[in-house]
Amino acid sequence: MLVKDRMTPNPVTVTPDTFFVEAMRIMGERGFRHLPVVDRKEKPVGIITQTDLLNASPSPATALSVSEVNYLLANLRIRDVMSSPVVTVSDDAPLEEAARVMVENKFGCLPVIGAGKLVGVITETDIFKSFVEVLGGADATLRVTVRLPDMRGELARLAGAIAQLGANICSVAAFRGEDPDHAYLIFRVEGVAEEVLVPALETAGEQIVHICCAS
Repeated sequence: MLVKDRMTPNPVTVTPDTFFVEAMRIMGERGFRHLPVVDRKEKPVGIITQTDLLNASPSPATALSVSEVNYLLANLRIRDVMSSPVVTVSDDAPLEEAARVMVENKFGCLPVIGAGKLVGVITETDIFKSFVEVLGGADATLRVTVRLPDMRGELARLAGAIAQLGANICSVAAFRGEDPDHAYLIFRVEGVAEEVLVPALETAGEQIVHICCAS
């Protein structure tokens, strides 16, 4: 799964010369939390967030008068409050690469670049939706977690045992625990009842950690 498969294409943008109040209006009306900032060639030069705009707004405790505050905000430009330089991701990058960059930098959004210009944005919500899809979270299936030796052929053996039951694996994901010699495999399976699957897997030597009917 690539970034371009899950990004929001043709995002709404602003320029460094956009007025602060206009950016506030766009984000408020559209319900956006991020706005990419682009130059005349549609190349990202920054990003603006709700937090940036709130931090730029005068505190209620300011000694300025209402007219002074309004004057300052009316003349404030996005270039004065945007985050720059901006971190981007390529549209043909794996989705997990975008997730890694966002986690490491504590970003909620990344502008997406294709052919040298902005083509979309990928957000933490897009990542979460993809995570749910990969794990089959929208399907009513049996969700099984097994502990496997970290050895070649173990996944094939497990898949073979399930296939013999006439069942189908809908999704699969793996993660490691503290034991470097074992891995945990989470998979969703359909076409077999729990009371049939459990004894079959145990007979095949699988260590079932958890099983439930999930949707």
